[in-house]
Amino acid sequence: MDDYCEENYRINMICVIMISENKRILEVKNMQILMIEDNESVAEMMQMFFINEGWEATFKYDGKEGLDAFLAEPDKYDIITLDLNLPSMDGMLVAKEIRKVSNTVPIIMLTARDSESDQVIGLEIGADDYVTKPFSPLTLIARIKALHRRSELVEKVSEKSDETDDFEIATKHFKMNTKTREAYLNNEPIDGLTPKEFDLLYTMAKKPRQVFTREQLLELVWNYEYFGDERTVDAHIKKLRQKIEKVGPQVIQTVWGVGYKFDDSGLDA
Repeated sequence: MDDYCEENYRINMICVIMISENKRILEVKNMQILMIEDNESVAEMMQMFFINEGWEATFKYDGKEGLDAFLAEPDKYDIITLDLNLPSMDGMLVAKEIRKVSNTVPIIMLTARDSESDQVIGLEIGADDYVTKPFSPLTLIARIKALHRRSELVEKVSEKSDETDDFEIATKHFKMNTKTREAYLNNEPIDGLTPKEFDLLYTMAKKPRQVFTREQLLELVWNYEYFGDERTVDAHIKKLRQKIEKVGPQVIQTVWGVGYKFDDSGLDA
């Protein structure tokens, strides 16, 4: 066992016992996890927690092997955790290739890199969350559950619209359908939205012209009290704006010193 696990082994074992004795209110069973991680000690540590949650995990210790595993069964996995520093193929490239196949599978990046540029680039490529090593296994478990709960909420909303093709959000210029995960601006599709980008847009569009702080968006879109920083929101907003601008005028506005809002009323002018 390397230094990484030796430093955290005792507390991690205590955490496992605590989870076993105190079942969480919100449990997520039957999850399929693809963990692409070259540090086998980290993978072994997380395997204990995955087993405790009743999740099945596939471990790949090489970037190309991880990508091949996903491409072989792209509909199998509920969550992908992806290290950035991988042999054969860098995690950034793996994420790009995954996003070419699926815009919906949630990706959590795990890395020892702690620079702002790495985090922003990772999120812009299509990651939904970012965890910096060394991390608490409980934090990663919480983020996996949060991403999964969010996708389940979207699915429940979608089920309600199964009987019709109505859009949950529809204005003169903009409309969204959570069942099909489609968004349109001036009848032009906004293509390539990742799960978090879609959820972020949906959250703001539901309440047009309401200003959301970054803290509010972290809680509403990530569905839990976020342990990271607000740059996550900024990175997703930046990427979301780029995709919106490909089809029409910008509807995500910055309210300086406060946060962001959705407003398409200016398109009437």
